[in-house]
Amino acid sequence: MKGKLVTLEGGEGAGKSTVLDALRTQLSSRGIDVVVTREPGGTVFGEAVRALVLDAARTEVCAESELLLMFAARAQLVRETIIPALDAGRWVLSDRFTDASYAYQGGGRGQPVARVEDLERWAAVIKPDLTLLLDLPVAQGLARAGARGAADRIELENDDFFERVRAAYRARAAADPARFRVIDASAALDDVRHAACSAIDAWLDEQGARP
Repeated sequence: MKGKLVTLEGGEGAGKSTVLDALRTQLSSRGIDVVVTREPGGTVFGEAVRALVLDAARTEVCAESELLLMFAARAQLVRETIIPALDAGRWVLSDRFTDASYAYQGGGRGQPVARVEDLERWAAVIKPDLTLLLDLPVAQGLARAGARGAADRIELENDDFFERVRAAYRARAAADPARFRVIDASAALDDVRHAACSAIDAWLDEQGARP
């Protein structure tokens, strides 16, 4: 049986890392073999791209270069990690995937949606089976992110940028309700974890995918 690709999306400070750990535990407890990865990153090449893209000193990186770098890392991740895992019947749980490019490089940077779609078809090849969107107000998310320490290059963007990112995420979720589950990430972290785990349990039942 082919595996499933489950992605976790959201703006800054949404709590993705913590929720990702909870989802991995939840899926593993159901007897599902899970591979966990992240974007950009997940491979040696991808992690090198991540270091470059998020380096706060790289202020010269233009929007087009950022978009191409994100898809370069994604193309490597898909071919090196995700597709082999899915073909082996394993599930892949990814911290961000192509929806992040529609939100950040599309909504945030203003890159045309058609350009992102072309790159998705060519470089990403596959789409998630399920996407959990952790949604919260921008000001709350940035306050949480700021408490983590020094900001990376993208976190240094202004509030308007992140409002556009959030709007793009919400628009994609509204346009594809069969794939997306929107989680209120403004709640207490335990409540967010519980809501995410409940959402994936319900989806497993809907799909008949529960072992």
